[in-house]
Amino acid sequence: MKSLGRNFILFIFLTTSLFAGVSAKLSPEMATIGDVVTYSLKITGSDITEPSLYQLCGENIISTGSRTNIEMIGTDYKKTRTFVYQFIAKKSCTIDPVEVNIDGKSVKSNSVDLIVHKQDAKLGQSFILSYDVSKKDLYVGESVKVTLTLKQRKDISVVDNKFIPSDFKGFWKKSESQPVRESDGAYVSTKVEYILTPQREGNLTISPAELRVASRVNATGWSPAFMPQIQWKSYFSNEINLDVKPLPNNAKLIGDFTIEATVDKTTVNANEAVNVVVKVQGDGNLEDIESFKPYVDSVNVFDEKIENNGNLLTQKLVFVGDHDFTIPPFMLTYFDTQTKKLKRIQTKPIKVTVKGSANKPEQTLTIKKEEVPLENVEQKDEEKQEGLNLLYILFALVIGIFIGISIMILKEKQSNKTETRKFSIKDEKLLLIKLLPYKESDDEIRKVVEILEKNIYSNEKENIDKKMLKELIKKYNIT
Repeated sequence: MKSLGRNFILFIFLTTSLFAGVSAKLSPEMATIGDVVTYSLKITGSDITEPSLYQLCGENIISTGSRTNIEMIGTDYKKTRTFVYQFIAKKSCTIDPVEVNIDGKSVKSNSVDLIVHKQDAKLGQSFILSYDVSKKDLYVGESVKVTLTLKQRKDISVVDNKFIPSDFKGFWKKSESQPVRESDGAYVSTKVEYILTPQREGNLTISPAELRVASRVNATGWSPAFMPQIQWKSYFSNEINLDVKPLPNNAKLIGDFTIEATVDKTTVNANEAVNVVVKVQGDGNLEDIESFKPYVDSVNVFDEKIENNGNLLTQKLVFVGDHDFTIPPFMLTYFDTQTKKLKRIQTKPIKVTVKGSANKPEQTLTIKKEEVPLENVEQKDEEKQEGLNLLYILFALVIGIFIGISIMILKEKQSNKTETRKFSIKDEKLLLIKLLPYKESDDEIRKVVEILEKNIYSNEKENIDKKMLKELIKKYNIT
């Protein structure tokens, strides 16, 4: 009896090899963008290797299935396996023959053609997805408003949905609004607004957005495990093409802006921090604005990272000096979209007074030669010679006074220099100024500078190794 069963199976394998082959089929062969298309491979043979398919027409396969059927034809038996692959149609294409291994032999299927038509966004459809832009001709960095509208018929119910937005390649996405829903006749409309700025010149394209919708379908003659009862369909928006021009006159910014600078105080003690906040507000490519950090002679300037929040840009700066100084105007040059011309705006200069500042006008040493009256000018040559000798003596006296005063000034300067060299390491502000020139060349000094900045300009307090600090001061002869 067992022998009879083995012979029966062997008979099936031998007879099915007579019908070995593979055929491919599409359903439907003509589709609309977003339709789910079924590609089936019907393979006949005893030993069949399932083909490895991951994409069809350049699209990922979203579901697969298979079934096996054995039928008797006269005295012969034919074994058939059918593999089904589903994908979303987006463009017309030709699916090339698929190579399948049947009974140890390589067999190719036939090729099939798929024709895909564009969606016709007319009223009456279940879903309508569309883009609208405020303008199509613009400059690099110029903002453009893009509105995405989704309309869904009120009588349509869905099991699930998935929205796939455009990637906005070539654009900066500055903002995205919250969805706004409203009733629109037989439809429910949902709108989302994007603010985009092009990153480069040329023809830029906003690719279609996609909405995938799952709905229930009735089962066919195939088993429920083979054909899903939930079927997906995709709806696409229109494509937007924009013509982007370069900014004229090598401008980097475009829009309409205002600028202001505020200071916390204008009278400070020596080496006390002056905090300045620069604000730029307006519509344009704020993200391309660089740091406003200026150079001020003999003043240390620290800048924080620029903060960009929608239409407002903010940057904080700190100025530290030991003498009176002026914070220069903060300037902004941009291409005005209203006048179509370059425009420059700036803040006013800010004067800072430092108490006890060393700023004193230099005094010029003036030596006034005392006039010596010469009496009896009509005397004889001998008397004139005596007067001349007296003049020489007076001149030598003046020179002596001049040398004496010069020596006194030199000693006073030397004394001041000695006093300057003697500074306390407890004066963190003065110590910070002394160490800053060596920050980039010495890692230890860099760490000390970072600690000093935190101690001075924030609430953080950290102790510094005094022994190491003294060694650094001695190493670089810091006075």
